[in-house]
Amino acid sequence: MGQDGSYDLPLQINRTRARAWAVQVHYRWDVDDESTTLAQSLENSVTTRPIAPERLPYVRRLLVALDEHGEEIDVALAKALDNWRIDRLSIIDRAVLRIAAVEIIHFEDIPPKVSIQEAVRLADRYSGRDSPSFVNGVLDALYKKIKA
Repeated sequence: MGQDGSYDLPLQINRTRARAWAVQVHYRWDVDDESTTLAQSLENSVTTRPIAPERLPYVRRLLVALDEHGEEIDVALAKALDNWRIDRLSIIDRAVLRIAAVEIIHFEDIPPKVSIQEAVRLADRYSGRDSPSFVNGVLDALYKKIKA
C-alpha cells in the first residue's frame, strides 16, 4: 500500500495474477495430487509451467496457508454455504472460495473486500455464468460471520 493509502498497482497486478496461479495449482492438486500438499503441487507446477518470479512468493504464501489452515477454511466456508456442501462445488469455485477465505481469515494485510472482489473476478474469468454472484454471496456471508 502506498503512503497515501492507495494500492501499489504493480503489487496489485502481481497479487491478482498470483491468485489466478493459485487457482490453477489448486485445480491441479484437487484433480490429481490430493496425496501431496498444495505447496508440493506448486513446486511440481513450477517445473512445467513458467510462473513469473515476482508472483511466486504470493502464490506460495496462499498455498502454504491453505495447507496449514485448510480444515479450518473448509469449516468456515461450510457455515457460509446455504444448502451446499463444499465437496459438491465445482473444482474452480471451491479453489476460488478457499483462496479468498484464507485471505479473509488469515491475511490481515489484505482488506477482506479486496479478497472478495478478486474472488468474484476469478470466478467470472474461470468458472460458470452464475459463479461470480455465488462466490460473492458465500464470501460476503463468511465475512459477516467473522466480523460478528
